[in-house]
Amino acid sequence: MKIVSRNEELLGDALSRIPQSSSRTSLPSCNKLIRFEDISAAAFKIQCGVQKTPCMYSRLSKQYGMDIYLKKEFLQYTGSVKERGVLYLLTSLPQDQQRKGVIVASDSNFSMAVAYHASELRIPVFVIMSTSTSPARVKMCREYGAMVISYGATAKDSQMHARRLAQENGYLYLEEEDSAVYLSGLGTVGLEVYEQVPKLDAVIFPAGGHSGLLAGSAAALKHLNPHISVIGVESESFPVLQQSLKAGHPTEDQACSNHQFYGDVSGLCFGSNSLQLTGKLVDKVVAVREEDILVSMLRLLEYERATVDAEGAIGLAALVAGKLPELKGKRVAVVICSGNLELHLLQQCIARALTLDNRVCRFSLVLSDCPGDISKLLEILAREEARVLDIKQERMFVTSELFTVKVTCTVETRDKIHTAQLRNALLERYPTAAWTER
Repeated sequence: MKIVSRNEELLGDALSRIPQSSSRTSLPSCNKLIRFEDISAAAFKIQCGVQKTPCMYSRLSKQYGMDIYLKKEFLQYTGSVKERGVLYLLTSLPQDQQRKGVIVASDSNFSMAVAYHASELRIPVFVIMSTSTSPARVKMCREYGAMVISYGATAKDSQMHARRLAQENGYLYLEEEDSAVYLSGLGTVGLEVYEQVPKLDAVIFPAGGHSGLLAGSAAALKHLNPHISVIGVESESFPVLQQSLKAGHPTEDQACSNHQFYGDVSGLCFGSNSLQLTGKLVDKVVAVREEDILVSMLRLLEYERATVDAEGAIGLAALVAGKLPELKGKRVAVVICSGNLELHLLQQCIARALTLDNRVCRFSLVLSDCPGDISKLLEILAREEARVLDIKQERMFVTSELFTVKVTCTVETRDKIHTAQLRNALLERYPTAAWTER
């Protein structure tokens, strides 16, 4: 049965003003009407190739005063929601092109999804990566079944090489864009969230350079229920979507390319399809700080046992930062879309997040170099139930009087209140104690 709503008119109006010319040289531009039926067809076609991920009630709900449901797209095989759009894109290719093969040039989640699903579909797939790509990413891509070639010092070098190979060998060069096919595949997330959580008030998605997930899912959700609020979240460091909506056309922020922490969130530019759909169907776009994203990553790890990257955590970061007070008491779904955090970043991110969350603090003080003074300090820390993570003593470069020692302690506390209690107890005994600011 066809579900009819006013939003089909909005979709048609949004896309009717998109320029028909395109500078893309990979896939032909597909600026036709993105219908609800297209998204439904995509959901049917990819149902056996991607996970129908759970959308589960979260223990974080009580902490933030609303019913929070987490759509765990990081549980996809390659750890990213991009699999939905990629699989529908690959299965929509003509048979002769599938026999010739496809080629991509990046180390993004999109390329990982192409590597895996092309291999599963027995489509020859080549991935060109720059020599600066992490060995772990190269290894993973090869394990998915792709032929990986390291070429060039920068992403631009590898892209030029991929285009040249595509032209010489008849491969189809793929890059992430906002064709109707790709958006329809990503929009299946909106369908699933609507099915899994009854009486939804709002759904929060990551935004940024590539806003296909936000645009495609908004098309599905607004068709099914125009009263559901669709909210996009991007980084304050790279407010590409907000800038583009204000300008009325896609803009490029040169500062956001190849940012190691933000990954796909800091993509340079998305297409007119996503922008027009977002402008018409998305109710609100907010920006969050890097600090909020880090704390969000910590919350997901601690409460959900979910190790996610910045793109995966950015939706929850809007709630952590208090950017959406109007959702208090409401039923809200948050799409956790990516879990591909580089291992070498994991420790840095968690350590920084614990500091930002007032769970780890550091202080320095000067003691007399007499037996028992250090043990008295440790007694105070034990009485205040602070866990000592590290303690250092410095004698040679202390600028105070002779026979003194500078002690620097790093301790773990429960929360902000506990940290304040510890600080007051130490200042009462050691008035000159100095705290290291975050």
